Amino acid sequence: MSNKAKGSRVERELLSLLTENGWRCVRVAGSGVNDDSPCDLMAAKLGKKAYTIEAKSSKKTSIYITKRQIEDFILFSSTMGLIPVIAVRFNYEGWLFINPSQLEDSGKNWVISLKKAKTEGKRFSQFFE
Repeated sequence: MSNKAKGSRVERELLSLLTENGWRCVRVAGSGVNDDSPCDLMAAKLGKKAYTIEAKSSKKTSIYITKRQIEDFILFSSTMGLIPVIAVRFNYEGWLFINPSQLEDSGKNWVISLKKAKTEGKRFSQFFE
């Protein structure tokens, strides 16, 4: 399975999780295909906050995201008046949700480790309810 297909699969998985819990959620067309799609999902729920979501998954113990991608993601979120959140899923750990400010600078990229995601990230019910 290609990286693009894997990315689409985890985006659909997260979209299903959100909609099953009463959130209105859409996948952004072209996410991961070109530089013109600044987030993977947008989600909102009546009486709750609204979010832009960047979904990432990995078999490894760290996830790297380019600085430009995060800059574009934060700018887009701010322009739309939505809260940016990064959804990470490491194998056998389930979804964890972090604020972009929790990413660590690795020089060329931003990075989130499994250890940091588990200690500082929030589970779905903690973050969205």
